[in-house]
Amino acid sequence: MRIRDTGDLWWKSAVIYCLDVETYMDWNDDGIGDLPGLVQRIDHLAELGVTCLWLMPFYPTADRDDGYDITDYYGVDPRLGDAGDLVELVRTANDRGIRVIADLVVNHTSDRHPWFRSARRSKDSPYRDWYVWRQDAPPDTSKEVVFPDKEEGIWTYDEKAEAWYRHRFYKHQPDLNTANPEVRDAIAKTVGYWAQMGLDGFRVDAVPFFLADTAKTPGDDIDHPHEFLQQLRAFLSRRTGDSILMGEVNLPYDQQRQFFGDHSGDGEDEGKELNLQFDFVLMQQMYLALARQDAGPIISTLESRPDIPSDAQWATFVRNHDELTLDKLSDDERQEVFEAFGPDPDMQLYDRGLRRRLPPMLDGDPRRVRMVYSLLFSLPGTPVLFYGEEIGMGENLAAEGRLAVRTPMQWTSGKNGGFSAAPASRLAGPVTEGAYSPAHVNVSDQRRDPESLLNFVQKLARRYRECPELGWTTRVEILEQPHAGVLAYRSTWQDASMVTVHNLGSEAVRVPLYLPDADGDWRLVDLLEDDEHAPNDSGKLEIELEGYGYRWLRVVQPGSRRLL
Repeated sequence: MRIRDTGDLWWKSAVIYCLDVETYMDWNDDGIGDLPGLVQRIDHLAELGVTCLWLMPFYPTADRDDGYDITDYYGVDPRLGDAGDLVELVRTANDRGIRVIADLVVNHTSDRHPWFRSARRSKDSPYRDWYVWRQDAPPDTSKEVVFPDKEEGIWTYDEKAEAWYRHRFYKHQPDLNTANPEVRDAIAKTVGYWAQMGLDGFRVDAVPFFLADTAKTPGDDIDHPHEFLQQLRAFLSRRTGDSILMGEVNLPYDQQRQFFGDHSGDGEDEGKELNLQFDFVLMQQMYLALARQDAGPIISTLESRPDIPSDAQWATFVRNHDELTLDKLSDDERQEVFEAFGPDPDMQLYDRGLRRRLPPMLDGDPRRVRMVYSLLFSLPGTPVLFYGEEIGMGENLAAEGRLAVRTPMQWTSGKNGGFSAAPASRLAGPVTEGAYSPAHVNVSDQRRDPESLLNFVQKLARRYRECPELGWTTRVEILEQPHAGVLAYRSTWQDASMVTVHNLGSEAVRVPLYLPDADGDWRLVDLLEDDEHAPNDSGKLEIELEGYGYRWLRVVQPGSRRLL
């Protein structure tokens, strides 16, 4: 039996894993992944060390935006299974100690949703005000479009409705009017329904869009948009106690902090909003640092990270299911990253991001790939993995747009990578080819290889869970050292303290470390290798790092009871 505890901040030290059911495992061999197939692969996630499974949309859909154009918030897409299959998935995952969350996409619906079909039929429809309309022709809004390669503006004229409706994303995804109390109630009912079905929370899609930009009519913004997010968090907490809202908020830190509920800027616990937010700022600066082989961008970002409420958390990631956005970099910085990791225009998307996975971007260098994942798990926050990262999957640039990184999971070296026995033409997406094809990259082979990336990521996940200072520390201490390419910092929480060191450069270096506040006969014990280091008489020591090397070093002092 699982006992809920309202004081359990489990997300502080979780390992989150994102996947699309449609491309993960096909159990009935129709070419489309399904929930029964995912159930059969839960043990893979448990062995990997995953403690929270994030499902991309599994709801009924018009399937014009990979499931994000939803036609029914209370159903399961019949291609993937049914409600019984979802319940079985939640039960099986919980039995392995894995919580399950899902995408909450409430800034828009599909234009085929019954709400919108009713709204466009008549001005007297009870659902008319559930969407955002205007009667006059809109001005040029081309700069407000999220997908500039697909849309020219955010307003589309509907002949049947005899009005313009707003859509920040695709024209087939009309914006919901969350200023309408009835829409808010419907969203709360959706959240309550899936919480009752056993979900432990939601990844909230495009949070700023449905809060700050939603209006009853053009120019009529919600007076206090964050109140809705606070109400939604309070409602979910009443229903399940320890469920989470993990938000997609790609904004500068000073604005992002407000979505945690901190509106004063002092890190105090003012309002309860999102539990976790993806740290897009740090992710983008990490790629700039990798391109330059200079730790400076990461250091300055960690130092500028704002204080956040005590029960909140940053979600760190190497990449997600969308394009690898670089929109918070300057034009010159973005071009540096493009030249290093995606020089071909076909590798780029929307002039702001890359549609590539990490291993091909790093030319398959296993030292560099492992260093990046070591960095991910040691950064202060909660690590989020995108499916296939644990084995080093590549992208398939033959797939359109963001689908290049949403290819079928590669389980074996056999047909279709063991994803499905269906003909290749019927698969949910094209299997990756070339050096990153299933013949070279798959779960089965790597499970048998103790030196594989899979086993390395499994080790990182285990060590991360054993080191509470990584998930619970509020601010890291940057350790001074002379090498521009080296990132060294100390994380501390209660009686636990560790130093992590990463060399972003290709040359071997000797890194001096000095911990002036360490007492007595202290030493550093390597948590990834069988080694330890003791300071000299002056309290200093040096660590040797090979090119792209890394160390996780537990600070051990006399009387320490922390496990090594």
